[in-house]
Amino acid sequence: MFKKILIANRGEIALRIIRACKELGIKTVAVYAEPDFDSLHVRFADEDICIGPGESSQSYLNIAHIISAAEVSDAEAIHPGYGFLAEDPHFAEICEECNIKFIGPKPDAIRLMGDKSRAKDTMREAGVPVVPGSDGVVETLTEAQKEARHCGYPVMIKAAAGGGGRGMRIVNSTAELLEAFPMAQNEAEKAFGRADLYLEKYIESPKHIEFQILADEYGNIVHLGERDCSIQRRHQKLIEETPCSIMDEELRETMGRAAVKAAEAVNYTSAGTVEFLLDREGNFYFMEMNTRIQVEHPITEEVTRIDIVKEQIKIAAGEQLSLRQKDVKLMGHSIECRINAEDPEQDFLPTPGKITAVHIPGGPGIRMDTHIYAEYVVPPYYDSLLGKLIVWGRNREEAIQRMNRALTELVIEGVKTTIPFHLQVINSDIFREGIFGTDFIEKYLNIKANV
Repeated sequence: MFKKILIANRGEIALRIIRACKELGIKTVAVYAEPDFDSLHVRFADEDICIGPGESSQSYLNIAHIISAAEVSDAEAIHPGYGFLAEDPHFAEICEECNIKFIGPKPDAIRLMGDKSRAKDTMREAGVPVVPGSDGVVETLTEAQKEARHCGYPVMIKAAAGGGGRGMRIVNSTAELLEAFPMAQNEAEKAFGRADLYLEKYIESPKHIEFQILADEYGNIVHLGERDCSIQRRHQKLIEETPCSIMDEELRETMGRAAVKAAEAVNYTSAGTVEFLLDREGNFYFMEMNTRIQVEHPITEEVTRIDIVKEQIKIAAGEQLSLRQKDVKLMGHSIECRINAEDPEQDFLPTPGKITAVHIPGGPGIRMDTHIYAEYVVPPYYDSLLGKLIVWGRNREEAIQRMNRALTELVIEGVKTTIPFHLQVINSDIFREGIFGTDFIEKYLNIKANV
């Protein structure tokens, strides 16, 4: 087992990793940008090193500074968390070259799954269902028109190297395609340095279902059940729950096997997530694979009682998985609300600033993963996530009631937050029925998705 790990991240995920390390008896090194000097992950790590000013490009994305910090502190491994450098194959390669263990999959797997077009081809060859669409990158508008006619409208334009909704457009006709294709190319080029796009059939009002997997370096792979991530805006997840309200055991087993098969196809190791679209007829299609720990991993931990971050660290240290698929049991129901510093009444505009008061809810079945406290200043440079409110209940109804209670008890003053939005969703009849897709917000809350 490692003696010391450097955490190349900030905020709640850095704090989450520190907690796992402490329980494993591992020393931790926090890196921080200047605005984060008083952040909790800095306070609770065993060592801390400043790696630059507030801009991510000069700090949390500065590979040279992070590697230097690891070498100076004698850290044996680096945990990238999520975001920033977590899915950067070049960073993973540099870690290997410097004899520092990257706590995540191999660079080749990151690179392959990061290219959405190649990932689809790989899954198709492995027998995992994929959304009908182009076989690879669509380079010209003429090719795009041909593929759209073949798939049938509506179609989805996606950036081959993308994620998070950038370079993505829903197109309903040839006229819309002519306008949207060059716009998506331009957006993809700016966001990812590559204008490559591909097309796929747009599945209307699907469930966004992801399967958590763990894979060790000895070929052992298990899945930990599914998460329903359908409540999202601009393709950014806002509320997640497990298990999915419309999933039965037969479908769970079938999709779980497909997720494991997807991991096998790329010789995957570490924690990861295989994401699917589930249509109204029960057909599912591979969408992408996230080669990192997910923001929403806590709800899976709540229903399985498996510490995913600890398992991820143990795998990186060369240990075999201590569980097999038959050992994984889903117990109860868990829901997570992402609490962001955003104003829902102003098109979810970020609201950086000083938090003047905080009250974290308590009681049975409630967990809050957060790095904030009274007088904490939310910087303008990073993601607006303040924390994740997680509840567990014996069933979905109890979990919803518990989340409603927790949200009304959660107090964050000084900045606008998404707490009122979450209360609106949780108390809506459609959410409580559980039969909704990724268009929930636009369709039922009358908030534009701005795709």
